[in-house]
Amino acid sequence: MRSMFSRSIVLSLLMLPAMSMAQEANGTTAAATAAPAANALIAAAPQDKGQIVFFREPKFVGAAVGFKVREGEAELGKLRNGRYFVVTAEPGKHEYNMHGETKDVLTLEIEPGETYYVQASIGMGLVAGRPNLAPSDEATFLSKKLKIAD
Repeated sequence: MRSMFSRSIVLSLLMLPAMSMAQEANGTTAAATAAPAANALIAAAPQDKGQIVFFREPKFVGAAVGFKVREGEAELGKLRNGRYFVVTAEPGKHEYNMHGETKDVLTLEIEPGETYYVQASIGMGLVAGRPNLAPSDEATFLSKKLKIAD
């Protein structure tokens, strides 16, 4: 089931440039297809690399539980309740994961100069929380009152 979810994310990300080219061919480019400008919290991505903003919205349930976000065995950062951090990545396919009672993996195809948003959450588990990584967007990120991770 997770592999189908990962595939659908990758396919969705691959379709975005094609949709943008089709709109340009029709002469109907919209501001929504343009690269987003930097916001007050997150600077624009470097032109030769992509960046991923991992965030976790503040909630009472699971507030005491924190997770480490990893790529392979390398720890990228810790996500606690109401926190975020930014990772710069080389273009290409990347697999990010969080471990808890279970393991969740999110696959992203990183494009140069693009910023991606990933929302982490915790589900109910038998012994501990079940981590979840899901693609998100800038509007969702900005709508939360978040602090930079320590």
